[in-house]
Amino acid sequence: MTGTADFDFDEAVDRSNTNAIKWDEARGALPMWVADMEFRAAPAIREALQRRLDNGVFGYSGIPRAWNDAYAHWWRERHGLTIDPDALVFATGVIPAISSMVRKLTTPAENVLVMTPVYNIFFNSILNNGRNALASPLVRDGRGGYAIDWEDLESKLADPQTTLMILCNPHNPTGMVWDQETLARIGELCAAHRVTVISDEIHCDLTDPGVDYVPFAAASETCRRISATCMAPTKAFNIAGLHTAAVMADDPFLRHRIWRGLNTDEVAEPNAFAVDAAIAAFTQGGPWLDALRDYVAANKREAERIIDDYNVSAAPERRVTLCQGAATYLMWLDCSALLASGETTDALCEQLVRDQRVMVSPGSQYRGDGGDCLRINVACPRATMREGLRRMVAGLAAYPSAPRG
Repeated sequence: MTGTADFDFDEAVDRSNTNAIKWDEARGALPMWVADMEFRAAPAIREALQRRLDNGVFGYSGIPRAWNDAYAHWWRERHGLTIDPDALVFATGVIPAISSMVRKLTTPAENVLVMTPVYNIFFNSILNNGRNALASPLVRDGRGGYAIDWEDLESKLADPQTTLMILCNPHNPTGMVWDQETLARIGELCAAHRVTVISDEIHCDLTDPGVDYVPFAAASETCRRISATCMAPTKAFNIAGLHTAAVMADDPFLRHRIWRGLNTDEVAEPNAFAVDAAIAAFTQGGPWLDALRDYVAANKREAERIIDDYNVSAAPERRVTLCQGAATYLMWLDCSALLASGETTDALCEQLVRDQRVMVSPGSQYRGDGGDCLRINVACPRATMREGLRRMVAGLAAYPSAPRG
């Protein structure tokens, strides 16, 4: 049985001089912000890319049947979703696909609904295309996580101007894993109000060990019929720079519209490495991914311990709270106790970079109640993560907070 000992996630990889956005924008601070990992890609992927590189010719690439079959097999075996391989359309990335679908499936000034706080780039896909971003804020569930405000969600889906919903499943930045009942209820509401669902499932393979995720299309026949699912190996296997993804739409009429949109927007053709990387990930990457999930879960538990230690030493009115999400390598930290009335964590993040030399993401960009929060990326060697968290909690302790009115 393969385990974390078979792969070296403790190796510190030097990413200098590689044009790595994560490091370049941190300006010398320890970067724990943007969602890529500090681990080398799975050996099987690197070997596949080396074989392609050794060929030496990088002309136009087609999409072989093996690509469709690799996706279908992975989702059937890993997630219990039966996919018709012909229901898959190649895309250069999840966000290019979402932006294309926003343009193709809606008209200007229509509403595209999202549940906030949510991945900030969704707003770019909506607003940059002249559509309205309609937010249905998630609410705290009293158990350390988030829940859906069903009354608010239904009222906004019922608006005749609302024609599309972008769902994040599992949810970024909170890490929430939506259960089948929740997803099926979303599907019924959307169907009742003739709203199409785009389900972004790029984080689906990054649940904690022992935690299952439910594909939106598997939640019910209604969900399958009214939706398009965005899939990719890029987040789980740390190959975002290879620009490889897929859209799955079971309904043939919806799929045709998506296919036309992706081709019109010229985001439906792979680069020379995109297909080989995806096939290698989904046919040979399982043992590496399982080891990665174990390692990241241990990092998350260690991060919880460090934050708990901070809370033990902090005054009760200065304690912070982690969201209890069971997916992604991102942690969502509520710092509202440190903030004055009307203040967000933007200033706190600036101070963390300036004084502690650690960079995390301010939550305001994710909207909803995100202004109270930080998003922390713990997908890095454990020694690096400990140092980053040590710097962060030192910054929390030193932050000059004022009580909220």
